[in-house]
Amino acid sequence: MLKILENRTYRHLFLAQVIALIGTGLATVALGLLAYDLAGNEAGAVLGTALAIKMIAYVGVAPVAAAFADRLPRRTMLVCLDLVRASVALLLPFVTEIWQVYVLIFVLQSASAGFTPTFQATIPDVLPDEKEYTRALSLSRLAYDLESVVSPMLAAALLTVISFHNLFAGTVVGFLVSAALVVSVVLPSPKPAEKRGVYDRTTRGMRIYLATPRLRGLLALNLAVAAASAMVIVNTVVIVQGIYGLDQSSTAIALAAFGGGSMIAAFALPKLLDNIPDRNAMFAGATILVIGLIAGTIVANYWVLLPLWFALGFGYSLTQTPSGRLLRRSAHAEDRPAIFAAQFALSHACWLITYPVAGWFGAKAGMPATFSILAVIATAAVILASRVWPSADPEEHEHEHNNLDAEHPHLEGAHLHNGVYKHSHTYVIDSHHTRWPSSVMRDDAAQ
Repeated sequence: MLKILENRTYRHLFLAQVIALIGTGLATVALGLLAYDLAGNEAGAVLGTALAIKMIAYVGVAPVAAAFADRLPRRTMLVCLDLVRASVALLLPFVTEIWQVYVLIFVLQSASAGFTPTFQATIPDVLPDEKEYTRALSLSRLAYDLESVVSPMLAAALLTVISFHNLFAGTVVGFLVSAALVVSVVLPSPKPAEKRGVYDRTTRGMRIYLATPRLRGLLALNLAVAAASAMVIVNTVVIVQGIYGLDQSSTAIALAAFGGGSMIAAFALPKLLDNIPDRNAMFAGATILVIGLIAGTIVANYWVLLPLWFALGFGYSLTQTPSGRLLRRSAHAEDRPAIFAAQFALSHACWLITYPVAGWFGAKAGMPATFSILAVIATAAVILASRVWPSADPEEHEHEHNNLDAEHPHLEGAHLHNGVYKHSHTYVIDSHHTRWPSSVMRDDAAQ
């Protein structure tokens, strides 16, 4: 897996991701302490609002940012967004009012909503070989999981010698180093083949996403992933400390079990995906999530919870990590920022649904009922995914065009059949293919 780090461009991008993630993790810890410093016992409400603002920024800003991604070289865009994030982190220690926290968090997360999909869309162009790209996805998943473990530990160590305000300095450094690493390499910036209006560019990723059967299936699986992970993220502390009466270290161990399961799956996936289709692996992971949520309704004690959380982490990574491969082969290179932004927005919209469900049912109806309702959501999502994403999902499709001139370059090599041109090639939604082909469907040029 580590062999792909021999690629200098990818190595610098991966290090930029890791360093920025650690900086973000430090900011998360510091933000919680800042909220308590400003709001006291109302800190939970402040953090809850900040989380909602984060999700709203992710869902609303990502497609808009992607619409303008082709107007700037990718390296320039990534560096500028890193500098925006560093500037916000620099201001956070100086806030004195809660509303200022909300404004800065919105700006910070809006910059992240532009940065992350553009960054993710760049990796397939840097690593065009699918096996190498698969290993890059697994490394990325490991980076996210390690960040969730390393950042709190690093923050705890730093807090023994500095105040929490200074943790934001670590975030600033992280974003600045990330920007420097991005500057140090040359990044591909595919240009769109045609000029498009703002509305077309803003909605293009969503339209490609929702018109592609495998991506509609991915959206449903995103909901299953969100249902299971929301249960873990929102209710671990309640289960461990509120119900079982254990301490904070036990909560950390439970969350580490979830992260450990995710990391094991990330290690296993490159070899696994060499031998089985993405769809099979992702449905296996989603099935684990459903079974885990059902099992959670009868979890009896902490020692049963730990392997359950490990299994949910394994299913989480097994379902989520291959999504980049689906996105990569479902759009042209110039459309990848838009389609990655659509995945970013839609997946976070799923969490925007499941976070409140996990929190509200956990507080009002108890944990067995919460496991049950999230299991129902995940089960419905998996069934829907199986219906909209056919098991036979070839990359090439034979299809017809009846609204292109015979001299159109796209028809080179096509043959005339019953008055329409027919040919076969790797099929993605674009200006010449606005609908997914079927036995009776024709794909016409966009009007």
